[in-house]
Amino acid sequence: QVQLVESGGGLVLPGGSLRLSCAASVNRFSIKTMGWYRQAPGKQRELVATITGGGPTNYTDSVKGRFTISRDIVKNTVNLQMNSLKPADTAVYYCRAIGVSFDYWGQGTQVTVSS
Repeated sequence: QVQLVESGGGLVLPGGSLRLSCAASVNRFSIKTMGWYRQAPGKQRELVATITGGGPTNYTDSVKGRFTISRDIVKNTVNLQMNSLKPADTAVYYCRAIGVSFDYWGQGTQVTVSS
């Protein structure tokens, strides 16, 4: 069964914006932390941003001030607003949901920043 489904990826010019969304089918009250990770070609998967509950957030240094993670508990989604995108942000972006007894990943959505 599908637990996490990402959407919103695509091709954007440098300096542009994209909004990623991840819909979770797992019980919303059992989720402790949700996050976005990315993997560029030839590189390891890295953390982009996480949000715990509906509150505390954490960002990797390279996206601070440009990306914003948010969670809609009613809709059971986590979103990533990405502004001032750079070619270095090009990667497959993955959603993750962590609970006491589970650790789910989405299948990923491609983000390409190029002129």
